[in-house]
Amino acid sequence: MSSNSALPRVATRSRHRRTRSHRFLRFLVILGALSSALLIAFHQRVPDLFGLGLLLDNFAPWLGLAVIVVGLFAIISRSRTSLVVLLIPVLTWLFTFGPGIIPLSWTAPAAASSTLTLGSQNIKAGTGTATESALDLASGSSDIIALQELDENSAQRVTTALDAQYPHHFVVGTVGVWSKYPLVNSRALDLGLGWKRALSAQVQTDAGNIQIYVVHAASARPNDHVDRDEMLSQLATTVSADSHQNIIALGDFNATSTDRAFQKISDVLDEPNQDNGLFGFTWPQTPFAMMRLDHVLVRGLDVTSNTTANAGLSDHRAVLTTVNLPGN
Repeated sequence: MSSNSALPRVATRSRHRRTRSHRFLRFLVILGALSSALLIAFHQRVPDLFGLGLLLDNFAPWLGLAVIVVGLFAIISRSRTSLVVLLIPVLTWLFTFGPGIIPLSWTAPAAASSTLTLGSQNIKAGTGTATESALDLASGSSDIIALQELDENSAQRVTTALDAQYPHHFVVGTVGVWSKYPLVNSRALDLGLGWKRALSAQVQTDAGNIQIYVVHAASARPNDHVDRDEMLSQLATTVSADSHQNIIALGDFNATSTDRAFQKISDVLDEPNQDNGLFGFTWPQTPFAMMRLDHVLVRGLDVTSNTTANAGLSDHRAVLTTVNLPGN
């Protein structure tokens, strides 16, 4: 009799343990779902202590992986509440990043009779393949080629290799631009650094002038991104004060579009989506790209194509963007 009465008590204790574990798991799911949603939505508000803000900002799209982990726990918990709560970070991620990953091909205007294609790449100093990068971009029908991380020798080699097709060029420090169209009013920009890592010039086309800025922003590391922040801030100020109607800024910004320091420049210039959607990550090239540090930003111009490509042996993928020329 005592043996039989002990069985229900054992079963009851087992059910209680399962119930407690499921409740605890459900609590973890709710906590994880709300935490990940808050980080996705407000990562730029997290204090930049020990470089945490920089890391969160630039890896923000990857916070979606946390949602997947929380989703696995939600399935294990077998709780309807957990699955409903999981919708909060999912919808937050889609609301935050969804508009930026819609394919440009869905909404891009048709290419006009006159277009301008720009190719830009950080060629990675020391690889010795600046010329290969330039020729790869030239083969992609680029009308303007912008390169960053140049040294004196590589810039001269690029000029020699491109001279027949791109007779107009301007090089400043580590940045250079080569053009099929005449370049006027070219000037160096230090953007607060005290040395030159940027330039501006006017591209003269039959349809009118286009003001371009080529930028190689200072490096950004946890607890070491003051110079980069200053460059981006001064670039935004310079562009904001620029009276030209048609402007393009391109190069290696050493910041993703989700970086809080990038916000000032994205307030005055627009970045088009990728032709085939998603984020168009450009760095590192191998084993796979994890963030987009290289950008083409525009004002007053219709973008018909925007994509990335491999060129040379750089650790950055190149960006290729085509715009309709003014009046077309």
